[in-house]
Amino acid sequence: MVSMVQNVAIDCADAYELALFWSRVTGRPLRPEDRPGDPETRVMLAEGPVLYFNQVPEPKTIKNRIHLCLRPETAREEEVERLMGLGADFVTDHRNPDGSGWVILADPEGNEFCVLRSESDRVAMNS
Repeated sequence: MVSMVQNVAIDCADAYELALFWSRVTGRPLRPEDRPGDPETRVMLAEGPVLYFNQVPEPKTIKNRIHLCLRPETAREEEVERLMGLGADFVTDHRNPDGSGWVILADPEGNEFCVLRSESDRVAMNS
């Protein structure tokens, strides 16, 4: 017997607004019945677990112990710019001169996430 991951839960101050940000990041819809002001909201990913946003009273105070790592369909640099245009903040740069590495951004509520190289970035680096 094993357990299946049902969702990734993200505590936040405004479940609906943060879910909208992540919906734009992933290009995936919110659950149809979710509305502004709802204390729980979900982004329905195409594969894998649901992103579940749960409104809590306390603010984020320390670095995430678990975070999402995104592999974009476009070049990493293009995706970093797009995500910052959606409201993400730049946190740390872990890119290396050879093109490897990642960028750490934070969503509008300060939750850190990584932007990895795209598959095309990886192929270009190895050719």
